[in-house]
Amino acid sequence: MQVFRQGSVSLHMREAWRRMSRRTALARLRLTRHTMRVPERLIVAPTDLRSIDPFFVEELLNGRILLAGRVLETQGKSPFALELPSQAFAARLHSFRWLRHLRAEKSDQAAAMARSILNDWMAVHGYRLRGVAWAADTAAQRLIAWLSHSPVVLQGTDGGFYRRFMRMLAFHVRYLRRVAATTRDGETRFRVRIALALSSVAMPNGASTLKRAGQALDREIDRQILQDGGHISRNPRVALELLLDLLPLRQTYVNLGHDAPTRLIPGIDRMYPALRFFRHQDGDLALFNGATSTLANELMSVLRYDETAGQVFKALPHTKYHRLAAGQAVVIVDTGAPASADLSRTAHAGCLSFEMSSGKSRFIVNSGSPNFAGDRYVQAARATAAHSTVTLDDTSSSLFSKSKTLGPVMVSGVKKVIVERAETEDGRDYVRAVHDGYLSTFGYAHERELSLNASGTILAGRDRFFVPEGKKSLLKSDGGLASARFHIHPSISLLQTETDSALLIAPDGETWVFSSPGNEVLVAEDIFFADASGMRSSDQLEIVFPIAEKAEIRWFLSYRP
Repeated sequence: MQVFRQGSVSLHMREAWRRMSRRTALARLRLTRHTMRVPERLIVAPTDLRSIDPFFVEELLNGRILLAGRVLETQGKSPFALELPSQAFAARLHSFRWLRHLRAEKSDQAAAMARSILNDWMAVHGYRLRGVAWAADTAAQRLIAWLSHSPVVLQGTDGGFYRRFMRMLAFHVRYLRRVAATTRDGETRFRVRIALALSSVAMPNGASTLKRAGQALDREIDRQILQDGGHISRNPRVALELLLDLLPLRQTYVNLGHDAPTRLIPGIDRMYPALRFFRHQDGDLALFNGATSTLANELMSVLRYDETAGQVFKALPHTKYHRLAAGQAVVIVDTGAPASADLSRTAHAGCLSFEMSSGKSRFIVNSGSPNFAGDRYVQAARATAAHSTVTLDDTSSSLFSKSKTLGPVMVSGVKKVIVERAETEDGRDYVRAVHDGYLSTFGYAHERELSLNASGTILAGRDRFFVPEGKKSLLKSDGGLASARFHIHPSISLLQTETDSALLIAPDGETWVFSSPGNEVLVAEDIFFADASGMRSSDQLEIVFPIAEKAEIRWFLSYRP
C-alpha cells in the first residue's frame, strides 16, 4: 500500500507539472499570436485515405449532422450555437474529419455548407483555447483535415474567407508546436507530430522548418513504434489510425520532391507486419487494449500499400503478444502489461486473454471498446470480466484510478508476465504464461496454457491459480471463486448440448465444440461493445470454480467437420 501511495504521489506531481507547462505555453502563445507569419497560399492538399459516406452529405444539406452514432438537428443554425448530443459527437465535430465525406458531393452547395460551418467555428472557437475544441488530438486532426480538404473548403470562396482560413491554419501550427511537448504520451503526441510535419510540406516553409518537423517526427517514430512494429499503447487499432495519416504524409514528401524524414519509411514498413499479426480470418483486427471495430475498406486501403511480403510473425516480443496459427485457425494472446501510467489510460485489464478465429468468422473474442458510448461503458469494457480470460473473486487483474486529476490510469495489478513458447513433439504450437495481477491482493498467480494442434482443429486450454514459492494465500475463508469467461462473437450461434459443452456455429455453417470435462459450462448473456453499429447483445460461456477445491481447469475448442 505504501508503494501505491508513493506511485500515486509521483503521478500527481507529473500531471501537475504537465498542466503547468501547458498553461505557460498557452500564455506565451496568446502574447505572440499577432506576430505570426501568415502564408499566402497552400502548396498541396494531401490525400485522405479514410472512407467516405455519401449519406452524411445528403443529411448535412438537409440540416442534420450525423456523428458518433448521434444526430444533431441544426434547423438552419450553427451547430456551435446548439447543445451537442455527446462528448464523442463534439470531438468529431470539432475535428472536421467529416469534411472527407464531401468528396462524394463536390457541389458548390456542399462546399458552401462546409465553409459556413468552418466560418462559424472560427468565430466561436478560433482563439478560445479551451475545451474539447482545443484538445491536442482534436486540434491535430483538424489541421490535417483542413489541409487535406482545403480544395473543397476553398471552392468558390472570397478573399476574406481565404485570408481568415490561412491565418487560422498558421495559428494551429503555432499552437501545436507550443503544446507538443506537454501532450500526453502515445497516439495523441504522435498525431501532433504528424500534423506538424504535414503542415511543414503543405504550407510554404523554409528548409529549416521542414527539417525540424521531420526530426521531431523521427524521434516519435523511434520511441513509439517498437522494434517488432507494434505501437507502445499495445492497441492493435492504433497502427491503422496512424498509417492512415502516415501514408499520405509519405506520399506528399515524394510528390513534392522533398527528402522524407529518415525514420518515416522504415517506420511504416515496420508497422505493416504487426498490423497483419493482429488480423483475424474475417479480416478484422483483434480487440485488445482499447481496440474497437475496424472499417474493412479503411483497413484494405492501408494494406494495399503494404510492400513487406512474408509470413505473419508468431510473436511480437516487444509489444508482448503471441499468435498460434494452423490450418484455418488463428489464436491471438495478450501476454503483456502497459509500459507506463500515461500509456495505461486506454489499456484494458485483459492480461492472458485470447481471441480465436477460423475460416471466415471470429468465434472467441474480447468485448472490445465502444465507439460512441459514455464513460461508464468505456470503463466497463476495460474490466477483466469483459475479456476471454479468468477473473478471481469478480476482481480485475489490474485496477484503475478514479482520480479526476489523473484520469483512468492503471494504478495496480499486472507488473510481470512470464512467457514460455514451444512446439511439442506431436506438432502442437504451445504458449504458457503466468501473470502476477492477483498476487498483491489475493496471494495467487494465474497461469494459462494454450496449444493448437498441427491441423488447426483443436485448441486446448488450461487455467490454474497457485501460490508462488515464498508467498501465502490472502483469500478469505469464503473467497477464491474464479470465473473463466469465453466471449462469443455476436455473429456466432450458440447451442448448449451437454452441461459441459456447447456448439459454436458460424453463419456459413462452420462449427466448433467447446467442452470442459468435469466442469459445468454456463451460457450467459453478454454485451459486445465493439460492433460497427454500436453495442450489441451477445453470449458468453463461463466456468466457475472455487480454487480452494479445484485450482485448475481444462477446456477444449474442437472443430466439427
